[in-house]
Amino acid sequence: MRVTLVEDQVLLREGLAGLFRDAGHDVIGSYGCAEGLADLVAEHKPDIVVLDIRLPPTHTNEGTRAAAQIKAAHPEIGVLLLSQHVETAHTVDLVARGGFGYLLKDRVLDVADFLAAVDRVARGGSALDPYVVGQLMHRTDGRHGLNDLTEREHDVLRMMAQGYTNAGVARRLFLSERTVEAHVRRLLAKLDIADTEDAHRRVLAVLTYLRTA
Repeated sequence: MRVTLVEDQVLLREGLAGLFRDAGHDVIGSYGCAEGLADLVAEHKPDIVVLDIRLPPTHTNEGTRAAAQIKAAHPEIGVLLLSQHVETAHTVDLVARGGFGYLLKDRVLDVADFLAAVDRVARGGSALDPYVVGQLMHRTDGRHGLNDLTEREHDVLRMMAQGYTNAGVARRLFLSERTVEAHVRRLLAKLDIADTEDAHRRVLAVLTYLRTA
């Protein structure tokens, strides 16, 4: 996997670069700001760009704007945003494109899960931090449909939104895959979202629904 890193904190940037190299990935670029990033991505065509949301010069939303620019020009390139805080503005718009992830920085500490999320995004899937998903769902709690979900269906929906397949949800919730499939069918029906065999399309459908709140 060819990775481009954009992180202004030198220690974290170097740590991430070392983590990727130890996992056998090729770090083809490591930068402290997003200036000129679009041209660099166009030139080097990484499989995934991992970048902080708050970057110089204003430390506000440079990363989000760079991510949107990259996905618009190169939809096949994965983009993974990292942040210390939950900032949901524009996040769901990016998720709807596919090949996008948003994780809080402390998720990096679980190296295996973090690398799995990076791989999933690079292959066109989704990876949303559980807390980010919770914030998105909280914004829509009053909407018809979500209120009709059972507690277990909410759990399954959160895992779907993070990008897990039915098998992945089953392992993490200690359920059988058949039970998860039944939960998915019911929650999609309650949310009035067409069912599909494609797990990634289900994630995008759910997030598109949340986006309309």
